[in-house]
Amino acid sequence: MKPSEVILVNESDEAIGTMEKMAAHYKGLLHRAFSVFIINDAGEMLLQQRALDKYHSAGLWTNACCSHPFPGEATLEAGHRRLQEEMGFDCDLHEIFSFTYRTEFDNGLTEHEFDHVLLGTYNGIIYPNAAEVNDYRYLSANHILELMEKEPGTFTSWFHYALPIVLQHLDLRVNTTGV
Repeated sequence: MKPSEVILVNESDEAIGTMEKMAAHYKGLLHRAFSVFIINDAGEMLLQQRALDKYHSAGLWTNACCSHPFPGEATLEAGHRRLQEEMGFDCDLHEIFSFTYRTEFDNGLTEHEFDHVLLGTYNGIIYPNAAEVNDYRYLSANHILELMEKEPGTFTSWFHYALPIVLQHLDLRVNTTGV
């Protein structure tokens, strides 16, 4: 089996080549990625705790799923593929924004991603893939923000960047007074 490749991009998300995924992470090269956020009809957000043996951010809480599109694969198509692979369901998705971030990890890897944030609504049964997901839960925006304030190290770096913008987009009534 051929190792998975990522799409290398410039700061405008224009493809400039491909590279084996781990090599791109060791070199810290900017590549295309996506993060899928799922809410239910109650306005709660689906979080997953990454599997404990992931190559980075193992055991941390984050959005429903995330990954990289394959070369030649549309980002939205990749979001649907990965949502099914990780969480065992699919739903309508649409892109709400994108951002670039860079995080260096203690194991020598660097996430340097042009991240497309995809949003969907789902209320059905979840069938998580144990190789990808240690746990999952739906939480209110207030509860997530409270946990992130108390235990910021239990969430992935990209979730810290993306969540405030997602909440703003959703216009969720977030209690910011701390009361």
